[in-house]
Amino acid sequence: MVAVPAGTFTMGSEAFYPEEAPLRRVKVDAFHIDETPVTNRQFARFVEATGHVTQAEIAPDPKDYPDMLPGMDRAGSLVFRKTRGPVDMSAPGNWWHFEFGADWRHPLGPGSSLDDLDLWDHPVVHVAWADADAYARWAGKDLPTEAEYEYAARGGLEGREYAWGDELAPGGQMLANYWQGLFPFANQCLDGWERTSPVRSFPPNGYGLYDMIGNTWEWTRDWWSDHAAQVDLKKPKGSCCTVSNPRGGKLKGSYDPAQPTVRIGRKVLKGGSHLCAANYCQRYRPAARHPEMVDTSTTHIGFRCVVRAG
Repeated sequence: MVAVPAGTFTMGSEAFYPEEAPLRRVKVDAFHIDETPVTNRQFARFVEATGHVTQAEIAPDPKDYPDMLPGMDRAGSLVFRKTRGPVDMSAPGNWWHFEFGADWRHPLGPGSSLDDLDLWDHPVVHVAWADADAYARWAGKDLPTEAEYEYAARGGLEGREYAWGDELAPGGQMLANYWQGLFPFANQCLDGWERTSPVRSFPPNGYGLYDMIGNTWEWTRDWWSDHAAQVDLKKPKGSCCTVSNPRGGKLKGSYDPAQPTVRIGRKVLKGGSHLCAANYCQRYRPAARHPEMVDTSTTHIGFRCVVRAG
């Protein structure tokens, strides 16, 4: 893990998507964070030690999903499939496909494997929020808050749009794994990767952290609110403009991590992924944020953990 010092930074952005606004000053206490996303190799040790079965390996109960289509009560997960040409960009179903038998061991479906694809040092994917939370608890850690993640992703740079400055590819240099070309059909792979990449394939940020931007989205502990301005910002006494260690939106009702269903809410994802592109989802930035249902797993969502002081 890498030590991240306490500090105050400007969270959010007003240059891209409305849910990232407004800009606000946030104070974060010191913490340690995993140098890289959790890899398949690390997740395999967790599964071997605990016998954990991921959400993607459990057939959904039709009682929890009353609108489920016939025949969909089988284990699986969402897999990205590149299209043959331009498609309706408002319909993600054109490139996301629920694949029976897709899970962390079989990332592209039942005919694939970590060995055949040489993915042991790639970020683990097809993990729902409860899977990431279970790993963190087993490791004696936690999932980062949205503020912790963004603060760490910025690497000490203040007010920059990217983790390395204000230019996406300075001098043509690829500094993260994201989509170059027209999504979802023409990936030029200028960064060398069609899908995920091994951790540490790109330079670390100012804190020595890898893949805080691109490669895979990463789960956080915070519940989603539609606008950053709506999160529960508890201002410390004597301050009118800085909030300390903010937490995200509140979930109405209760949450049982052993029985997550489609109806109980969404968590914040941070960091963007290898599917973020200039013509679609420019979220390869520290301020970017995205909601994801807690029971959902895909080929582009992973996680990393933190340990807080005290």
